[in-house]
Amino acid sequence: MYDNELDHGNEGTKGRPSDMSASIPDYPEEMVSDVVTQLGTPLHVRPIRPDDAPLLLDFHRRLSLRSVYRRYLYVHRVLSDAEVERFTHVDYLDRLALVAEDDHGLVAVARYDRIPDTSDAEVAFVVADEYQNHGIGTMLLEQLAAAAWQRGITAFVATTLAENQKMRDVFANSGFPVTTAWEDDTVGVHFPITPNDVYRAACRTRHERLRAVAGDDETPDGVAPCGGGGALKPTKEERR
Repeated sequence: MYDNELDHGNEGTKGRPSDMSASIPDYPEEMVSDVVTQLGTPLHVRPIRPDDAPLLLDFHRRLSLRSVYRRYLYVHRVLSDAEVERFTHVDYLDRLALVAEDDHGLVAVARYDRIPDTSDAEVAFVVADEYQNHGIGTMLLEQLAAAAWQRGITAFVATTLAENQKMRDVFANSGFPVTTAWEDDTVGVHFPITPNDVYRAACRTRHERLRAVAGDDETPDGVAPCGGGGALKPTKEERR
C-alpha cells in the first residue's frame, strides 16, 4: 500500500512528502522545532503526520537488524500496513509520536501510548544507526515527557532488552527517579515524569552543553523546558 509513495508529492527535501499539518485537526505546531545534536548536526523535530507513512517505511528499512531487534524485542524487518497506519495516525493526546529528520529523511522516532484508564504511558524510541550516541534519544525523551505531562500523563513505562545498555542509560541519566524490574533478558522501567529539582538540574546541565555546541547563549530551539511545562520555542527558519 505504501511501498511506492516515497517520491510522490511536493517535497521540501529529498524523500519528504508535502506538509499537510495545517489540515490536521489539533496538530501541535508548538512542538515543531529545529535542533542540534551533541555533535552539532542540525535536525528538524516535529510530531508525526499521516503522510509520513513512506518515510517511516524507508526509515525502518534502513535500520540494522540489531536496532530493529532492540526496538521490537524480536526480528521485525518489514512493517505491515496496519502498523504503519497505527504508527502514523495519532491523536496527539493519548498517543503522540515525534520524528527527527535530516535532509534525507527520518533519523529517529519516539512515541508514547497512554495505558487505558491510567495516567501511565508506554514509551518507545528508535534512532538510525548512524545517529546513535548523539544524544537524540535523551532530547526526544525530554520533549515527550514535557508534552505528556501537559496532557495529564504522570509516568512513563518501557520494556527494553537487558543488553541494551544505551537505552537504559537514557532513562537512568534523565534525572527522573527510575525503577527497574528484571525478568530473564528484559528490563521493565517505570518513572514518574513530574519534574522535580533533580530532574531540573540534570536537564539544565544538558541544555548548557547544547548551548555550547550551538554557540548560543540562549536555550537551543527544540529543547523542552526543564520545568516540564510550556511550549517549545518556534523554529528560526520557515517550517518545512
